[in-house]
Amino acid sequence: MDSKQLLDFAIDKVDDMKARDIVQLDVRETSSITDYLVICSGNSKRHVQSIAEHVAKEARHAGETPLGHEGQDAGEWVLVDLGDVVVHVMQDQTRDFYDLEKLWG
Repeated sequence: MDSKQLLDFAIDKVDDMKARDIVQLDVRETSSITDYLVICSGNSKRHVQSIAEHVAKEARHAGETPLGHEGQDAGEWVLVDLGDVVVHVMQDQTRDFYDLEKLWG
């Protein structure tokens, strides 16, 4: 998949799991590490974990092996690194605290 297809794929997968407040950021001009960030919220620790696990599992099924999967145990903020797209799944208080949309937007 190219980076735009991977972005659409990631957004579709977080939406499958009823993630809230899904935001996509194009960071190609500011980051040499990735092209896009997907930021979304889950309702609870378990919801955050489930969303991130679903993204990683579906990526593997589509032939896109995640490069990293961090924060799964804590469930406050789980990051799934798909290379050209990095997915951040957060609980509301963590998302408000780090405010990635403002940092990268």
